[in-house]
Amino acid sequence: MVDRADDIERAADADELLVIRCQLGERAAFDALTARWGGPVARYARRVTGDADRGAELAQDIWLRAIRGIGRLRDGRRLRPWLFGIAHRAFIDMLRQRYAAPPFVELAEEEIAEISAEDESGLRDDLDALDHHLATLPPIEREALSLFYLDALSIAQLAEVLAIPPGTVKSRLFRARQMLRHQFEQGDPP
Repeated sequence: MVDRADDIERAADADELLVIRCQLGERAAFDALTARWGGPVARYARRVTGDADRGAELAQDIWLRAIRGIGRLRDGRRLRPWLFGIAHRAFIDMLRQRYAAPPFVELAEEEIAEISAEDESGLRDDLDALDHHLATLPPIEREALSLFYLDALSIAQLAEVLAIPPGTVKSRLFRARQMLRHQFEQGDPP
């Protein structure tokens, strides 16, 4: 039986080879990099922004930064935390710009309810409820949960990505889980 550690080791080896190929300027390697990590980066961007359009804009910014900076990555095995570190910094920069600008008109509750009415199955309803409650969390807690549970970063990798101590990561995760649990217990529908 293959365990998770073996899978992680193989993924790190594949990432290292991909990084080396990118650093050598191989065009196909950049395509392979975006094919391999495009989905996780796009999902992260959508989750933390809570909006498909803003998420697409953030994902594009992340890829521009990653392609420009890949030559400075010294340990290709650390591609995952390096890439999500870029994603975190791009997200924080987006938040800074967003809060510096005048606020946009919020969606009316009726419009949100219409969007939610389009759900098709019980599983989809559960996923939508999770997305809804996750989107209502403050950005810092939403990002911590997303990176830890949905992007499978370890506490140590998360600490590196967010540039905070591991204990602070654990505190953020604890607080975010409590907030999410409270929202589910309230039973507010998405």
